[in-house]
Amino acid sequence: MDNHIHLALNASDRSYFAILKKEIHAMAIAGGLSEKRIAEIDIIVAEIVTNLIKHAGGGQVLAKLVEENGKQGIELISIDNGPGMTDVTRMVADGVSTKNTLGHGLGAMKRLSDVFQIYSVKNWGTVILIRVFDKVPAKAFKTEIRSVIIPKPGEKVSGDDFYSIVDQGYVKLFLGDGLGHGPEAAKAMQVAGAAFMECPHTDPVEIIRYINVAVKRTRGMVGTVAVFDLASKKWRICGVGNIITKVLTPGNSKNYLTYNGIIGLNVPNTLSSQEIPYEDGQYILMSSDGLKTRWDTAKYTSITRYDLSILCASLIKDFARLTDDMSVVACKINL
Repeated sequence: MDNHIHLALNASDRSYFAILKKEIHAMAIAGGLSEKRIAEIDIIVAEIVTNLIKHAGGGQVLAKLVEENGKQGIELISIDNGPGMTDVTRMVADGVSTKNTLGHGLGAMKRLSDVFQIYSVKNWGTVILIRVFDKVPAKAFKTEIRSVIIPKPGEKVSGDDFYSIVDQGYVKLFLGDGLGHGPEAAKAMQVAGAAFMECPHTDPVEIIRYINVAVKRTRGMVGTVAVFDLASKKWRICGVGNIITKVLTPGNSKNYLTYNGIIGLNVPNTLSSQEIPYEDGQYILMSSDGLKTRWDTAKYTSITRYDLSILCASLIKDFARLTDDMSVVACKINL
């Protein structure tokens, strides 16, 4: 499986536990994690499933391999539509349980994880983020980039894909959606991603035109490129097709309007980038049409205090269509 893509696993009842454990165990082995960490991941998975079944009536687990500052690891995201928690700190403390159990589940997950965060709202549900590394990576630099990409239910590959580059002068993001879904859509995005990663340009318009030439022999895709210039402290954004892009600051949201067309087939002759200056607390969100068009972040109180993967997963939880590949990307730059 593409390391950009989350494996989505059903945890609607305990009968799925063996499948979850097998799939995530195999993923951890493929990621080169040590036997000790893999055994601890097995424990975490057991606790996640138990927690979902006992307290939330089931849910979903997302899993993918990750790399941060050269360190290999695995990311697990638990999503449910259960009753939520009013006091997360108390519930994580060992020995606290609402179901007459030992109550060690959340505490065990936290102890065995290198990253452990819970976002929970009463009557909405809970998202739990866990990352486990063989060796804890050094603290990330000022750019936080997260994505949650899930294939259409029933597919093993995704026609949605995301690529990013961070260097001394620029942060470059590219989210694309290959036409349709399945292997041919995924192949189109692999070609597009390779072109994006090798492209020498820093102007989103030139990057899209570069990708457009590279993917002429594929079925094509829609896509948006966003580039942050660290010197001028400005975002420049250009997109073709129905990728939704929003630049959000506390109390404000700006939508970027894309051009009609298909990258690889018919890109307009006249493209231009929209410039958006940097503001404190600003972050950029991008999504494919695997999400409903009218998604909104206003309902998620204080969610930007958490890792941006929590926000991406929450949008998937609430707005996924489940009829296509689904992707959400978030980026925050702290200057």
